[in-house]
Amino acid sequence: MRHARRRVVRRVTRLAAVGGLLLGGAMVTQAAMASEPPSSPATPLSTAGTAGVTGSALTAKLGTARSAGSWIGADGKPVVAVTDANAATEVRRAGAEPKMVSHSMNELKSATETLRSAPRVAGTAWSVDYRTNRVVVQADSTVSSGDWTSLTKVASRIGNFVTMERSKGTFTTRLNGAQPILSTSGRCSAGFNVTNGQRDFILTAGHCGPTGSIWFADNQGNQQLGSTVNSNFPGADFSLVQYDSGKAGPGADVVAIGGGKGIRITGAADATVGQRVFRSGSTSGLHDGQVTALNATVNYPEGSVSGLIETNVCAEPGDSGGPLFSEGQALGVTSGGSGDCTSGGTTFFQPLTKAMSALNVRLITSGAQAGGAAQNPAPSSTPAPQSTLAPSAAAPGSSAPVSGIAEGRTLLARLTDTRNVGPGLLIMAGSLIALVAARYIRSEQERRAYQRQYSATWG
Repeated sequence: MRHARRRVVRRVTRLAAVGGLLLGGAMVTQAAMASEPPSSPATPLSTAGTAGVTGSALTAKLGTARSAGSWIGADGKPVVAVTDANAATEVRRAGAEPKMVSHSMNELKSATETLRSAPRVAGTAWSVDYRTNRVVVQADSTVSSGDWTSLTKVASRIGNFVTMERSKGTFTTRLNGAQPILSTSGRCSAGFNVTNGQRDFILTAGHCGPTGSIWFADNQGNQQLGSTVNSNFPGADFSLVQYDSGKAGPGADVVAIGGGKGIRITGAADATVGQRVFRSGSTSGLHDGQVTALNATVNYPEGSVSGLIETNVCAEPGDSGGPLFSEGQALGVTSGGSGDCTSGGTTFFQPLTKAMSALNVRLITSGAQAGGAAQNPAPSSTPAPQSTLAPSAAAPGSSAPVSGIAEGRTLLARLTDTRNVGPGLLIMAGSLIALVAARYIRSEQERRAYQRQYSATWG
């Protein structure tokens, strides 16, 4: 009778332990699924529509002697800087707002060329501010008082439309995306996928690594992506990383913005002053701001880079090479800047259209398969608002699931996050202990029974 009771207790213990394992596993799975990022980020990704295109077309028509750039006004309409009354009339007829200025684009460009011909001072940068009709020269905290004085003398000889400003922090490249790519040179962010019609590449920053650099998708160096086959830095700041497989794979037209989500890219365009833009990087994620100037020059410690897009979007080390975009249009890749995403700062970008032209490649977009022959679609005259609504949406700038290098937080990562699955793991651990204990007790009981039987029959 006593043995029967023991068997019942052992069976109940085993059943309870198995039930505990099943319950704990269910709790862990439910917690992991619940910790999946929401399907629709709350960040609105919309910008002014075609105002920049109209302004750029007008300045090109007027010429560099009668205009001095264009930008998007506070009301979203294009504003064009003009130097005479006839040019102002033409701008009004085209539906844009003219602004009379004293210095033409020719004068502004001449000023930047004079600054470029002066002795190079690392930690300085200059750009043309179309809205104030000035050339702004910045010097970071590393520039000595002597170099500051020398540069100020050069600026004063050009004219009073060249102004000097001290900048906080230091102008550095952002080498440490929007997904992370790693090599012996450090960590950067993937920019945009491009193709030459035969092979596919990642277009990223040139300072990330010289030609021949090997790139991986993981810290352990197990997932090799490809190698740099063309790099331009300093002077410009772009490079091509050729995929080892030759193909970018599914999701080649999507840039990651975090949480397993991405923005679908439908074409490439030139940036416009005043345009709202978004930058994504493997360190700081998604951030937005405005284009503040074009054709900027930055004197990094490694050398000078010209023709850059200047923005007030923040960036941090490791964001280098990450994509700049707006309305589903690819604009540039992250070069460098000053500050961080806590205090803010200035970030410069290599224009994508110039880089693709120099490299003889084209963007892989939602209208073209990776490795295909389709050309970049021209920016639409009425682009759809950029948003992150449905993963299956195919409109310009719409949301899409991220695939390729990484898929955001993996199931394994969520399963091992004790903040989400702690209770379930505790139940599973307790159940395992109960099973082991029950097995041990049964073994001890059988061993003792054997000893008693053996002792009784011996002798």
